[in-house]
Amino acid sequence: MNSPRVADLSPDAPFTDFDGLADDLSEAGYVVVPDFLGRQTGETLVEEITTLWNDGSYRAAAVGRGDERQIRAEIRSDHVRWLDPTALTTPQAGYWEQMERLRVALNRTLYLGLFDLEAHLACFPAGAHYKAHLDRHRESEVRQLSAIVYLNPEWSTEDGGELRLYTDRESGTGGPFLDVIPGFGKLVLFLSGDFWHEVLPARRERHSITGWFRRRVE
Repeated sequence: MNSPRVADLSPDAPFTDFDGLADDLSEAGYVVVPDFLGRQTGETLVEEITTLWNDGSYRAAAVGRGDERQIRAEIRSDHVRWLDPTALTTPQAGYWEQMERLRVALNRTLYLGLFDLEAHLACFPAGAHYKAHLDRHRESEVRQLSAIVYLNPEWSTEDGGELRLYTDRESGTGGPFLDVIPGFGKLVLFLSGDFWHEVLPARRERHSITGWFRRRVE
């Protein structure tokens, strides 16, 4: 896949080339966008999540839902804190506004019918992982697009923690893959029901906001 068309902007400014992003998403089903948030929003989020994590505001992540919901550390060992769109802090609101711009643009250009966003903060302590999975729950097509924004300043390849995105929809985890370094401000966007992915263990804390654009399903 060719690199997405990214506007020639300073990293201090949030990403605005939504039409180019939509073209790449339509072609491949996934796209990686550096400097999506803008530096000010990203830095205030980093400050906030550091405080929240140190205060113990996160909880061990679970798998499944309803009666099948359970904590399975052998499958995923991250911790999460869900965002409440009716009670966003100022840093969270900056993220939410940028995601709303993206939602509106995707609906305008690709007619996806996305009606809202659900999202949580996620922290993978050193050594934590998440085995290969799809983001769509069984028997539900509500989640349409997965959107991960990374909040890790000065992250290097030596730190590990890559998102491994399996890029062949037919082959699943047996096919080719793309390893994405979870660098500061980067967005990874992909079709939730089509692409298997996993999180490889990192050598230090790894932070992100993971969101899902949803549509109404009759």
